[in-house]
Amino acid sequence: MSDHHGNPSIKCSVRSCAYHTGKTDMCTLNAIQVGCTQNNVGKCDCTECASFKLGDHGTDCSCGCK
Repeated sequence: MSDHHGNPSIKCSVRSCAYHTGKTDMCTLNAIQVGCTQNNVGKCDCTECASFKLGDHGTDCSCGCK
């Protein structure tokens, strides 16, 4: 996990992301890009963090997804 200081404006619990701080559940990026997973967005689960990059510290996102 990253040893970099996190951005307190971007909270993140996806531990498998390369930009996750590890200890403080923050993102190390200055900004993120939010994207759509479907053409017609009408609910939260139709969006995603398009800045996500899989890190080298496992695939556990701690979100309960299967």
